[in-house]
Formats: sequence, structure tokens, C-alpha cells
Amino acid sequence: MRNKKLGFTLVELLVVIIIIGLLASIVAPKFFGKLDNAKVKTAKAQIELISTALDTFHLDVGRYPTTEEGLEVLWKDNGVKNWNGKYLPKPLKNDPWGNKYFYKLPGSNGEEYDLLSFGADGELGGDGQNEDISCWE
Repeated sequence: MRNKKLGFTLVELLVVIIIIGLLASIVAPKFFGKLDNAKVKTAKAQIELISTALDTFHLDVGRYPTTEEGLEVLWKDNGVKNWNGKYLPKPLKNDPWGNKYFYKLPGSNGEEYDLLSFGADGELGGDGQNEDISCWE
């Protein structure tokens, strides 16, 4: 009895690994579905934050940033008269999918400006995760 080594056999280890793999295959899709929803909510929150910063810039300067100035003027002084920033606490260049936010002045459909995230696909239009998120929705 003394010479018998205690431990797991290869078969026991393989069974445990297979069970862990099966459990992960059940849990992972549910987790990644939550991750996609979190990205959409994050994009909406960031667009609201940028919109508030744009409105504050408008109050200080008397106009919204031009398309050429872009959103960078919200955190970096580019010599704009009456600039009283930083309007955003840190640079916010990309949406949760890593794409640049789209900003254009004047906006389409009679809006003052357009501010959009093009969603997961990074292109105009789409459904689900690829749906555009704008400041006017």
C-alpha cells in the first residue's frame, strides 16, 4: 500500500476537461449576447455625453464645431475664440466597436448637427448590432 501513488489518471482528467468544455459551451453564448448589448448601451451613453459637450461648446463659443474641426475641439484647444474647455474629460474618438464617431455640421433633415455611431459593421444603415445609433433617437 505504501508504494501506491496517489493522483488522477489520464482518463479522469479528460472527463473533467470535457465536462468543463460542455459547461463553457452553454454559458459562453449567453455571456457574449450580454457583451453586445453592453456595447450598444455604451455607444448611446457616449453619444449623449458628446452631445452635452457640443451644446456646452455652443454656449461658450456661439456656434457648434465645424465638420473640419470635428470632435477633437471638445478636448483640445485649437485657438477657437471663447473656448472654455475641456468639454470632455478625455478624448473620445472611437465607439465601442473601434470605429470613429461620425460628426457633420450642418446636420441632415434640418438637425443642427449629425452625430452617429455606425454600429458593429461601421457602415451606414443596418439592423441589430449593425444598427446606427444617433444623437437624435
